Amino acid sequence: MGDASYVRTRWRANPNAAFAAEINNEVVGSNFAANWGSVGFFGPLTIRPDLWDRGVGKRLMEPIMECFYKWQTKHAGLFTFAQSQKHIGLYQKFGFYPRFLTANMSKPVEPSGRASEWSKLSDAPTSERTAILEACRELTDTIYEGLDVGYEIRAVADQKLGDTVLLWNDSKLTGLAVCHSGAGTEAGSGVCYVKFGATRPSADAKQGFNRLLDACEELASSQNLIAPRRRSQYSPP
Repeated sequence: MGDASYVRTRWRANPNAAFAAEINNEVVGSNFAANWGSVGFFGPLTIRPDLWDRGVGKRLMEPIMECFYKWQTKHAGLFTFAQSQKHIGLYQKFGFYPRFLTANMSKPVEPSGRASEWSKLSDAPTSERTAILEACRELTDTIYEGLDVGYEIRAVADQKLGDTVLLWNDSKLTGLAVCHSGAGTEAGSGVCYVKFGATRPSADAKQGFNRLLDACEELASSQNLIAPRRRSQYSPP
């Protein structure tokens, strides 16, 4: 993973949803839950290798499920190794079943010059950010009722992990992308990682999403990063 970090940033985003397994006061595993409104996800679940197959993973899943119950999460998910029956078997015990095979994709930064009508959250005056967050929530709600990635947007802004790209059309928000960049983030040095990207459902949503990716590439270029990378846009159940 180089200098990328999936643990410190998620713990700082919500310490109450960060869980550790301990043996004799020594941390031997951890797990993290994230609250995206009606949607929840968790991970990474990590266990010290010499303690695999000892039930630690099951114990680390129990508080995660309690979080989802407390948050009244309607749809919960995770990313894991598709080829590992051990991983899939653990999560099936808690009601999770394989659905999508999701590709991690990357490319060298090549600014296209096609990106238009986009901005960065960091450039918005503080007085306008509450309204922007509400516009983001309204957009994601059109994709899946109650979906809200304000948690991720605030974490990136508060921890200075990167920025959020905002795509506009006649002053209306039509897309957003939460991006990590640099050492100590989920991207790592020299990389722009699009953790979440979505555009408003419409007849030209495909073109809109291409515009969003162009804007992410422009963001990466402006920071002299070499490779924008994304996991996937959110796919509603």
